[in-house]
Amino acid sequence: MKLPRLTIPINNASKIAATVVAIILILVPFQAFLTVIASDISGGYEYWRLWKEMLLIAITPIVLLVVWQDRTLWQRMQTGWLFWAMICYILLHIGLGLVALAKGQVNSYALLYALTINLRLVVIYIFAWVLASGNQWLKLYWKRLLLWPAALVVAFGLLQATVLPYNFLERFGYGPATVAAYQTVDEKLDFIRIQSTLRGANPFGAYLVLVAAGLLVLLQRAHAERRRNLKLIAASLVVVFVLFNTYSRSAYIGLAVTIVAAVILAVRNRQERKWLAVSLLVVAIIAGGLFATFRTNDQLENTLFHTNEDSTSSVSSNEQRLSYLQDGLHDVVTEPFGRGPGTAGPASLHNLQPGRIAENYYIQVAQETGWLGLGLFVAIIVMVAQRLWRRRQDPLARALLISLAGISFINLVQHAWTDDTLGLLWWGLAGIALASSQTSTKKSAKPKQDT
Repeated sequence: MKLPRLTIPINNASKIAATVVAIILILVPFQAFLTVIASDISGGYEYWRLWKEMLLIAITPIVLLVVWQDRTLWQRMQTGWLFWAMICYILLHIGLGLVALAKGQVNSYALLYALTINLRLVVIYIFAWVLASGNQWLKLYWKRLLLWPAALVVAFGLLQATVLPYNFLERFGYGPATVAAYQTVDEKLDFIRIQSTLRGANPFGAYLVLVAAGLLVLLQRAHAERRRNLKLIAASLVVVFVLFNTYSRSAYIGLAVTIVAAVILAVRNRQERKWLAVSLLVVAIIAGGLFATFRTNDQLENTLFHTNEDSTSSVSSNEQRLSYLQDGLHDVVTEPFGRGPGTAGPASLHNLQPGRIAENYYIQVAQETGWLGLGLFVAIIVMVAQRLWRRRQDPLARALLISLAGISFINLVQHAWTDDTLGLLWWGLAGIALASSQTSTKKSAKPKQDT
């Protein structure tokens, strides 16, 4: 005799959980600022940093119950390989982490730190996908989730770039024990790298690439509304100005890649493709000519190379980055199974052994979880990109798709996905963008979208 399926009325709980996800996405751009202030008042900086992970743990039972009660939702989750790739990625981290802990290659704190920053990407994606499938308001209000907090973050960044003193954040508790109050180019106070409410200039620049992608997509769709166009253009120019003042070279290129991706998606016929190719060639020639002409300009050298003949740094950041990259590649080649989560990347700094920072997120994944872990992560990225491509007519999916191109490059030269803001925000919005509404599934017996 088949037992009846347990059903529990959890509609209200599901709405509460969806609201929690929305709160995380809204507040995470202010993560560094809020946690520094809280820890300055009460101490416990490392504990305050975990507020969003604690919220995700709190809503885990609700997410599980939603999936348990909705057979159709569970079937859609199993369609394709994305969900199973994410589960394998999680299990691989846990298994290798326990092995590394048993072998003494990682301590318990570094392991938990690594599991947190590595796995929260797929966890918030799954949670957002499940909850947005039954709460369409998450998708309807994506602009508020992304752009309204960004307006405050960018405005504060603009103030930092124009009127605020360079050490303004020190009065809020910023310092060596929490987050640096300011960063410079080549230790020169004439080149202050603004960070707004994020934990550094590079994470801020990567976050602005996502914001710029959202504005760019909205601008492409606002042809008939002149007033709205002007607002979007003005907002985009401010974002570009603020991004420039981060002096984040990876963000510069990430933004350029994002813009090119947006243009390519907008091309519809062969004639437009020809014009695009010619335009890119002209831009490349002009950029090369300007670079050759102003190669010895101090502003250009500090902006693009982060050094010049007046450098006072004992070691060039470029030389350090190249050295870290070479060491990381050597680790990947010689250790195909990795050393376990927490043995590379930011988490490795909490071990007794010297940390391993490759300045490349993909190398970090391979250093920790081996070739298999890297393969799974790349497969997850590709499958998410494929699903975004299928929904590219949707503004949110389109913005995430073009920003993924730029952010993927940024992760080649820094550990961008480990940042709280970018990691949780991008992957949470991706889950929302790819969620299927209940109404759409009723119209067709075959699921239109999987996780």
